[in-house]
Amino acid sequence: MWSQTAVWSKLFSSNPVADYWRDACERSLLYWDVLHDRGAAYLQHVQSGKPPVLVFDYKIILDGRSLPDPANYALTAILPPAGCPATNPALRPFVVIDPRAGHGPGIGGFKMDSEIGIALQQGHPCYFIMFFPQPVPSQTIESVSRAEYVFLSKVNELHPDSDGKPFVIGNCQGGWALAMLASVAPELFGPILLAGTPLSYWAGVTGKYPMRYSGGMMGGTWTASLAGDLGNGKFDGAHLVNNFEKLDPANTLWKKPYNLYAKVDTERERFLSFERWWGGHYLLNKQEMEWISQQLFVGNHLVEGKIVSSDQHRVDMRNIRSPIIVFASWGDNITPPQQALNWIPDLYDNAEDIRDNEQTIIYCLHNKVGHLGIFVSAGIANREHSEFASALDLIDVLAPGLYEAIIEDVAPGTPGQEYIKGRYIIRFEAREVSDILALDDGREDEQAFEVVRRVSEINQGVYNRFISPVLQAVSSEASAQCQRQLNPARLERTLISPLNPWLSWLKPAAEYVRAHRHPVSVDNPLWRLQEQWSGWMAQSLDRYRDLRDAATEHGFKAVYESPWLASVVGVQPAREARAARGDSWEKRERLQLKRQTLDPAYETGTLADGFVRLLTYVAIGRGIIDERPFNAIRRIMRDIRHEYPLTLMQLKEIARKQVFLVRLDEARALAGLPKLLPEEHRRRQAWQLAHELLALSGDIAPEQQQRLDQVAHALQLDIHAPAAPAILPPTEPVATAAAAPTPAPAVKASAPAKKAAAPRKPAAQAPVKTAAADKPSAAAKPAGSTPVAAKPASSKPAAAKTAKAPATRKPAAGNGAAKPKTPSN
Repeated sequence: MWSQTAVWSKLFSSNPVADYWRDACERSLLYWDVLHDRGAAYLQHVQSGKPPVLVFDYKIILDGRSLPDPANYALTAILPPAGCPATNPALRPFVVIDPRAGHGPGIGGFKMDSEIGIALQQGHPCYFIMFFPQPVPSQTIESVSRAEYVFLSKVNELHPDSDGKPFVIGNCQGGWALAMLASVAPELFGPILLAGTPLSYWAGVTGKYPMRYSGGMMGGTWTASLAGDLGNGKFDGAHLVNNFEKLDPANTLWKKPYNLYAKVDTERERFLSFERWWGGHYLLNKQEMEWISQQLFVGNHLVEGKIVSSDQHRVDMRNIRSPIIVFASWGDNITPPQQALNWIPDLYDNAEDIRDNEQTIIYCLHNKVGHLGIFVSAGIANREHSEFASALDLIDVLAPGLYEAIIEDVAPGTPGQEYIKGRYIIRFEAREVSDILALDDGREDEQAFEVVRRVSEINQGVYNRFISPVLQAVSSEASAQCQRQLNPARLERTLISPLNPWLSWLKPAAEYVRAHRHPVSVDNPLWRLQEQWSGWMAQSLDRYRDLRDAATEHGFKAVYESPWLASVVGVQPAREARAARGDSWEKRERLQLKRQTLDPAYETGTLADGFVRLLTYVAIGRGIIDERPFNAIRRIMRDIRHEYPLTLMQLKEIARKQVFLVRLDEARALAGLPKLLPEEHRRRQAWQLAHELLALSGDIAPEQQQRLDQVAHALQLDIHAPAAPAILPPTEPVATAAAAPTPAPAVKASAPAKKAAAPRKPAAQAPVKTAAADKPSAAAKPAGSTPVAAKPASSKPAAAKTAKAPATRKPAAGNGAAKPKTPSN
């Protein structure tokens, strides 16, 4: 009898069906145990006050709840963890603003490979703007903006000697808040990065991105007011989370839970870490959510310049003076590229218009990462965010205009590799506004959203007058709290948690299974069948989503593209062509005043001015800027910093001035070079340095070589005479140079060579297309417009003021307009 049982047991244990069945039972138990741990973590997170999910320690510098106009925001300083270099107060500070869109703060520092982690690894002081779960009762969006103004002022106050204003990153919702603040207080900011940030809310492509139709299908913004009234004056962020999850039912209902089930032995920690943030729902005041939905999502008033503060300050994004970096992805169905970029054609007719307004706009498009991946993906952090951080100095001195950032692997044999940090090289290619429009399939579909806006205003008025007073009278904090706890986003966590006494057996059973685990082989036929069935489930849900989204889009268009509805609500049935902005009187007067102010600068200036102009003249029209020449220039600047101190901002102003002069009148700019470079040996040094910097990016283009010859003729130089190299190969990797003031390559020069070289440092590329920033500090330098340190700088202190050599980009031509301040340079 015993032997027969043993035989059957042996046969059963080797049976693929038995192996699969045993594994499925164990796997299911472990799966529910992980969900039980998620519930326990959720309860602990709530009891601890829902702190930020940062993996870094921090200390609160300012608490917005104590301000005259209080807001539930706070400024924190991030403390470098073990393994990170010590923070260097002289480096440009980084500030990260996380989105307050239903979840709590922390996604920008969710892991070591993150936006905050990249900044800390490079030694930058790093600050994080966080917020608390409960809003201050009187808090509005304007209160939040004022708090962030105080925070940015404090960061500037803490770093008065840093070479550049703070680099501020706004993630998603934090991005439009950042854009608004930079519009009204541009003096506080260095470059700003808008990551996954919607700014043109009506934009999109037919057949994609159904989220933009939500407002119209719900009849406008009154539903946000309804949720706020039912919440006793507070809007539950869990509603926003639910909306996000509905966008991809396959992921919400199947892919995410199945991925945990299939990888339950290894996925536990990653799953719980993400769910801690995803399940940390925060609240907004009803007034805040109403403002967001009415002014932005449905109203689209930001790009139209219709947002006005209580003190009558109009929010106009054309007032931003800092470089604007826009990072979007084709895989993002929440903030598609059109919504991230169409504000540019909304504000400007062409790149020349951008240059005249003295704005620098850079955009970078990823091929496939999703919305959350823009903030949490380690690959994105180590590539895009790392390159942006490294290229900040270059970005800050780029000439006004529109550029696309291209990041590529460094190929073997790439010229100038000693001036490239890491495995990537970033370059900036000049673009036109038409390139932005080409990303869309036309903007005629946006007429329907004008009808939505008007319908929303009507419905909101009816709701405010007849329904809202009743709901406010009957709602209470008890009823609001009951609704929040019954929200599916919370209920699924509390039901499977230590609060459920019926699950007390789960943890011991899971521990036993974990100690006696028998995972099935991936070759098991039933496991392979399970994988195929899982794929079929995901495809079915994707098909349902596609059908649902198509029906939504068709229904939206049938209603809001109807001429009769447009007429009834008072909107023109056909989209009126946007009136050409043309040259305003104010713009013409400003440019005329600038020309008059800078006119004497054609024949007067420092040696650095002369070198920057020389490089600008040679590189103008190239249109591609990468980092190598600029990194070489920064090395030179560090080497001579004691004799000829020059800040990045001084370099930026000199470069912008010279770019403006060259683009305004090339012939006169060329004719004035001999007066700026009066000594023959300095002329030769400047010309040789420009030649070598241009060659760092590869062969010099015929057009640039012809311009070099023209400069040599104007300066009466014999370019065939042998000359010592102006730049010697660096003795240390660029990474080191970037991180600390390492000696820069020696400048060619005679006895006064060092002095002369010093000016050349100032010549570092400015706005021109050739400008490239020191990799550690700047990422890309224009391939042809290599900016150079103003080598010609004389030993005079004036040379220290020398400007960086602006690299000019083709589209930048005509842009030269430096910011209105330029005349003062």
